[in-house]
Amino acid sequence: MGKRIVFTGGSGKAGKHVVPYLLGQGYEVLNLDLRPLDHPGVHTLITDLSDGGQVANAMTSHLNMAGFEKAGGRRPPDAVVHFGAVARNMIQPDAETFRVNVMSTYHVIEAATTLGVRKVVIASSETTYGVCFADGDKDYACFPLDEDYAVDPMDSYGLSKVVNERTAHAFALRTGADIYALRIGNIIEPHEYDRFPGFLADPMSRKRNAWSYVDVRDLGQIVRLAIEKDGLGFQVWNAVNDTITADLPTPEFLARYSPGVPILRPLGPREAPISNRKIREQLGFREEHDWRKYVKR
Repeated sequence: MGKRIVFTGGSGKAGKHVVPYLLGQGYEVLNLDLRPLDHPGVHTLITDLSDGGQVANAMTSHLNMAGFEKAGGRRPPDAVVHFGAVARNMIQPDAETFRVNVMSTYHVIEAATTLGVRKVVIASSETTYGVCFADGDKDYACFPLDEDYAVDPMDSYGLSKVVNERTAHAFALRTGADIYALRIGNIIEPHEYDRFPGFLADPMSRKRNAWSYVDVRDLGQIVRLAIEKDGLGFQVWNAVNDTITADLPTPEFLARYSPGVPILRPLGPREAPISNRKIREQLGFREEHDWRKYVKR
């Protein structure tokens, strides 16, 4: 029997792909969300993650209706994956976006670690790098954008993700649990590759995403690898694919479209400006869905 996973936000854009992927890898999954996920084998427990009581209760729920068939089924999960959030700016007012995202993350991590869960994976974001939701045009401080970058968002969504990373760090220090934060890039679903010709024709349209992306199927692999990797304490990883969304080689592209921004190390000819070197080295991530496989040239 695979590990028992509580997954928050499984009904969202990323979750509706990652949850089925985990099922296919042999995991049992309970989805905590405000709306159901229509997928066989997944039960959704309608849960307001900003309510600490609901979260704590949900963490010891049966995973599905079959749990009632035998005693002892109400127990904490083996791991928690926390993707539930207000998904971006301009869905709810800024203050509410910040409140929901910060308090939900606090409640999820607190409930999990109090119950003895030793692995929590949370969704952070490329928006921590400060350009995605900046007011006006803003340059990056340097390239590549790696996990040591001095994050500097000015918006409520990106700020909530920075706070969530610090919350994760605090609980990892306090409890000794492995708590990993994934700075997820611009998520691309399989049907969205028809947008890429437009990206290539208008390179500056991708500046706010640092000309990087993550195929949602590769994101599933990253989540699985994070669940399976033990003993690293608190970690932040960029969750992106390998390559830049541009035709020109990366060094030439950045010199043309982001002139004057320091380049801290030599960049590969197709390397994404948001670096995924750390997940390749520490988790063994291997990209399966390069955009060039799906975009006619």
